[in-house]
Amino acid sequence: MSGGREYRIERAVGNNVILTVRVDTGKEYVLFGKGLGFEAKGLQTIPGDDPRIEKRYRLDDKEEAGRYRLLLEEIEPESVAIAERIVERIREDMGIPVSPKVYFALPSHIQFAVFRLHSGMEISNPFLEETKLAFPQEYAIAAEAARMIEEAFGIPIPEEEVGFLTFHVHSAAGELSAGQLARRTKLMAEMIALIEQEGEIAIPRRGSDYARLVMHLHHALDRLAEGKSATNPFADEIADKFPEMHRIAALAAEKMEKELGLPVGKNEIGFLAMHVHRLLEAYRQGDN
Repeated sequence: MSGGREYRIERAVGNNVILTVRVDTGKEYVLFGKGLGFEAKGLQTIPGDDPRIEKRYRLDDKEEAGRYRLLLEEIEPESVAIAERIVERIREDMGIPVSPKVYFALPSHIQFAVFRLHSGMEISNPFLEETKLAFPQEYAIAAEAARMIEEAFGIPIPEEEVGFLTFHVHSAAGELSAGQLARRTKLMAEMIALIEQEGEIAIPRRGSDYARLVMHLHHALDRLAEGKSATNPFADEIADKFPEMHRIAALAAEKMEKELGLPVGKNEIGFLAMHVHRLLEAYRQGDN
């Protein structure tokens, strides 16, 4: 066994995670593996080629390492344990690897949510409907996670909190953090409110039209974030034929550009104008 490949065990974080220091470099690492934390208890080191290690995450600077250490000191074991059960459920249901950071972000979120609920603080989530529509699979897993938390802590979990858990479920399997997802969902809600205000309509939140609009905005934001562009051969024709709808779509696009710091092309605006046209036709006629 090479001493340079050994990790000194600093602390077990639940059953599947350990905080370590690589012996030869002194760099701090978080090691992940099923049962790794449980089996590491009582040991001083673990070899780098241990087959139980599924993933390793290096804490690149002292500030980051200190932040994780402080986080670990503040998180209760019950929050870590329930978070591990939820992460395992995410892995099983979605069939993809999870981000190492979820092992820290999720228990921290659970502990704070339980504290707020125990303290009688209201949890408000104005973007719940958008969250449920944009992330249906993640929401279903979050609902199961909420039941786990209820059983573990003996406290009812409101639907609003399920919405926030949904962000962590999606973040566990993606590149965006829960905070970024929350901001994106807020942006979608603000764009829809703008469309309603400018178009002088009200779209029923439980209807299929609202669901289609949310999904369109969700995919549009994904395309912009990934640097992809939509192809719309009718973009110029739509702008000429439906100037009011195009104006409203352009205002929504400006909001997107400001939030993302990315340009929104005429093709994307054209597609959104088509949705706006259909909505205005449906709901303005409904008022007559």
